[in-house]
Amino acid sequence: MDPFDYPRRWEADVVLSDGGTVHLRPIVPTDGDALLAFHGRMSERTRYLRYFGAYPQIPPRDLKRFSTVDHHDRVAFIALLGDDIVAVARYERIDGGPSAEVAFVVEDAHQNRGLGPILLEHLAAAARESDIRTFVAEVLAENSAMLGVFRAAGYQLTRAMDEGVFHLEFAIDPTEQSVAVAHSREQAAEARSVHNLLHPGSVALIGASADPDKIGYVVLGNLLRADFSGPVYPVNAERGSVRGVRAYPSVTDIPGPVDLAVVAVPAASIDEVMDACLAKGVKALVVISSGFGETGPSGRGAERRLVTEARAHGMRVVGPNALGVVNTDPSVRLNATLAPVLPGQGRTGFFCQSGALGTAILADAAARGLGLSTFVSAGNRADVSGNDLLQFWETDPATDVVLLYLESFGNPRKFARLARRLGRVKPIVAVKSGRNAVLPALAATSVPVDEASVDALFEQAGVIRVESLAQLFDTALLLAHQPLPRGGRVGIVGNSSAIGVLAADAALARDLELAGGPVDVGASAGPDVLAGAVRDTLRRPDVDALVVVFVPPLTTPGAAYARALRDAVAELDERKPIVSTFLATEGIPAELAVPGPGGAPGRGSIPSYPSPERAVLALARATRYAAWRSAPQGEPARPENPDTDRARELTAAVLSDVDGMVELADADVVALLSCYGIDVVDYRVAGSAEDAVTASAELGFPVAVKATGERFWRRADLVGVRLDLATPESVRTAYAELTELSGVDDVYVQRMARRGTGCAIGVQDDPSFGTLVSFGLSGVVSDLLGDRAYRAVPLTDVDAAALVRAPKAAPLLTGYLGDEPVDLDALTDLVVRVAALAEDVPAVRWLALEPVLATPVGAAVLRARVRVGAPPSKQDTGPRRLRSLSYESRV
Repeated sequence: MDPFDYPRRWEADVVLSDGGTVHLRPIVPTDGDALLAFHGRMSERTRYLRYFGAYPQIPPRDLKRFSTVDHHDRVAFIALLGDDIVAVARYERIDGGPSAEVAFVVEDAHQNRGLGPILLEHLAAAARESDIRTFVAEVLAENSAMLGVFRAAGYQLTRAMDEGVFHLEFAIDPTEQSVAVAHSREQAAEARSVHNLLHPGSVALIGASADPDKIGYVVLGNLLRADFSGPVYPVNAERGSVRGVRAYPSVTDIPGPVDLAVVAVPAASIDEVMDACLAKGVKALVVISSGFGETGPSGRGAERRLVTEARAHGMRVVGPNALGVVNTDPSVRLNATLAPVLPGQGRTGFFCQSGALGTAILADAAARGLGLSTFVSAGNRADVSGNDLLQFWETDPATDVVLLYLESFGNPRKFARLARRLGRVKPIVAVKSGRNAVLPALAATSVPVDEASVDALFEQAGVIRVESLAQLFDTALLLAHQPLPRGGRVGIVGNSSAIGVLAADAALARDLELAGGPVDVGASAGPDVLAGAVRDTLRRPDVDALVVVFVPPLTTPGAAYARALRDAVAELDERKPIVSTFLATEGIPAELAVPGPGGAPGRGSIPSYPSPERAVLALARATRYAAWRSAPQGEPARPENPDTDRARELTAAVLSDVDGMVELADADVVALLSCYGIDVVDYRVAGSAEDAVTASAELGFPVAVKATGERFWRRADLVGVRLDLATPESVRTAYAELTELSGVDDVYVQRMARRGTGCAIGVQDDPSFGTLVSFGLSGVVSDLLGDRAYRAVPLTDVDAAALVRAPKAAPLLTGYLGDEPVDLDALTDLVVRVAALAEDVPAVRWLALEPVLATPVGAAVLRARVRVGAPPSKQDTGPRRLRSLSYESRV
């Protein structure tokens, strides 16, 4: 093997357990000097544990062997912090077989940062590419740290001990446990990196200014006004102080450590600023400056250099072109943004990409009384993304609700995984814009995802998707201040029958159930009467949530009613969610607020909406989320004993002779589907009238004869089909008519199946999001109306069952207008088999079973088509890594 055939795809930036970053890459011969320096920094104890002896120096012969590898049978990774090697991991194949000996060593100063497990993940992934299946290791019994790395990796480990040395052996194919371990470590590390960003002990503002028109003036004012808990260091080369605070010419002149640097200098000066931050050892950057990826190719190059250097030196970056970050925790009090108005302290986390929009978001949240725990505006999202914030908020004790304003996805596959896990414990409300266009600044680090994929992603992950910022805040106010509803039964109380009817209509339109008619206390009722009606309704066992509609009377101030309502709810032992249309107020009126920490509205506050429709819509979204969260997650669904090896061999044989995508021949489709127990109703291809008659006799009359050709597939008018042909003469007639119609000599002759409802099951591959399984009723009408439901692979049994019930036309399968229900279990079983095939054989890029005739006693597949191609590269698979900075590859 050529030692200079460098596998660049193995390079990766990774986050360590303490939140810092390092760069991993394969070793090359020119790393010799750095390797010698690394060896010299190791303690005698570390060298002894690695080499089983003193080994004070690396001889020239060993140095050449260590630094020159073939990236196949001999592989070595180095972890770099700046220009220094801080860890090395390697394997060597044993006797040309499927096993390799593995070893690694970490510099003393960087031990206990999680480097060992990450190196093991990347080594194992590289080894699998070279058909290595087993790692072996020799570890001194006293090397407890190294033994712990192997034990905790999640592999099935065997070990034997001989003269103080453990011999370890384990298969390196990913297991459910090893993947779970990796994901758990990833969550902890990425959450820690965001925690470091939002909980700095000190802040340097590079570009601090005394000019009110400069962003450095605004950010410094906000930092000081928020009363940040640590020191704030203005950096200005021309002034000794800025706004009464001592300034420093460079960040390197600051006497104490700098945890967070906020950069507000022109993009042209960023290289000099980065050099200083790297020399100072800054832990995180918030780059507010513009002039990067949003300006074009040259700006994207500068952005890439910025993030590459930052990660290589252990830093995470928010931005560039960001609004900034906020943490309202009283022990932090960080406002490193351009926003003039900041919400009070709350328990809602907010992530957005647009800096300009972020200012309006913060002002709107403050006006509505929605307190925030943390806020991040990522700007161009060159490094820190929404996925990082999801990791942080999952374990952040200060955050109960997560809000996202997303214009694009950087890694949608990872987003789906993280959101599904987080959504089980904390609600996620998201606005997804950018349906038709994405800002140039974000396009560089985005991957395209069609709307069907986005809907499937959100549906499966329990994300509450809203269409606008107004709807986002409407939903957030309810989730942040009220409990989740236990069901969909809604009570309505008010002092206006007309508005009560509006609320009732809105509830029924949103699939909520009315718990009796609206209770109208009358326009002249006093505060005590309204409060009593609210108490009585909330105590009813058939009420899960309450809508209060109130029009202020002329004689009594509305504030008295609001206080009565708030006090009435506070007296109840059981908490049920309440929304109101009170005084036409939008947000949390002071009279309906229960003060939380810091004085902002807290749990128990009653949100108010300008109209009953908006109040009910927010309640309906919360109800649907609560139902998803309380529903069983299900178990992985797979057919018994599929012939996966044969399926892969079949697709590989087809792809060995072609490039790109190719549609399988009919016989290959039948063979492939049979590997997963999917049977197509028996048929023959006939090239003449007599062949058609012979085929009919073999299959058994009656038969169906179908024209071939793309334009006759899925025709609702059955113009290319002749059914229930019971005689040879009828088959000959059908053959003549259909071949004349199509202009093709071949026809399909198929055994007649029992009549049923036509359905369609499909697979489509989204290269950025993953494989989706779809289900709907067959025909162009369903396609035209978009009545298809989607779920991402892999499916649980709950996912599969929900999929066949999800289309709007699904009532046609369950006995609509008195028809006999079809066998939904048979349809679910087909979905499970299709999903397993798509998961196990990634070369299957597109599949369609249509029509599938669903009957009360089963489901019959009449036609199947499959297209195969080279499996796409998949994000969020393989060893842990940060999103690549190679914009050309869009990963």
